Amino acid sequence: MYETLNEARLVYLFESIQRGTMRAAADALNIAPSAVSRQVALLEEELGIALIERHTRGIKPTEAGRLLSQYFREQHSHKADVLAELQELRGLRKGTIRIVLGEGFVSDMMAGPLAKFGADYKDISVVLDVGGTNEIMRRVSEDEADMGLIMNPPPDNKIVSRKYSRQPIYAVVGPDFPLLHKPGPFEIKDFLPYPMALNHTTFGLRQILQLVEQTEQIRLRPKLTTNSFYILRQFVRLQMGVTFLPSFVVSSELASGELFTIPVKHPIMENAEAHLITRSGRKLSSAANKMLQYMSARLRSMQ
Repeated sequence: MYETLNEARLVYLFESIQRGTMRAAADALNIAPSAVSRQVALLEEELGIALIERHTRGIKPTEAGRLLSQYFREQHSHKADVLAELQELRGLRKGTIRIVLGEGFVSDMMAGPLAKFGADYKDISVVLDVGGTNEIMRRVSEDEADMGLIMNPPPDNKIVSRKYSRQPIYAVVGPDFPLLHKPGPFEIKDFLPYPMALNHTTFGLRQILQLVEQTEQIRLRPKLTTNSFYILRQFVRLQMGVTFLPSFVVSSELASGELFTIPVKHPIMENAEAHLITRSGRKLSSAANKMLQYMSARLRSMQ
């Protein structure tokens, strides 16, 4: 076994693993498939260990292959962050920041840090993508995004919370909802007789509600299930029923008197948290660190 790692060959392994076949990797790298296969084979020979398993439908990484793929990804991200810092030192103040967040954070992000950051750093571009909980966790942990916004992230040693804030989940209702003007406190079971709209189970908010279902031994039966927070708000605005959201998601509607919140007495809902996350060990560029500071200071969901 060689005692050094030929890093030039890692790109062939990484692309093959990411794309699932050597032909797809060859297309991405604009070379012949045989060249990709040869480079991966040479890397396996040098290291004395199998890195991929070949199947009829493509390839899968071995544990060693996954380790090297993760190493390559982290090195690539670190290189991009260093180059961004060098640009900062040269006074170019350019770069790209990639953020992935749950859709419920979009209005908060747009009205808070994004507008101010864009005005202060005109040459820094932002890629802002929306995703479910699992997608946000994956993209941050694999350095496809610099940072993420998420409700109650599941435990993961690849993820660190840079800031978090308690954001209770309320019943969100229209002005004519029957329970609105009645004395509380209300429990989740009090809302079961009414039509409700909920997210899909890939969303952190729905996963929180699933925990509530388990502890209370009840079943929430939504009349409407959606991946859109806009649709949830419209469902309630049109007085079709109730949904369950943190107040920052509907802050403008609450301010205008279109929608109202009703506290729900349950420790899981009362202690839900919004988290600003990055990958553990990730050294962010100067631009990304500035955005992190703006988000920490200006997001309603982080206060």
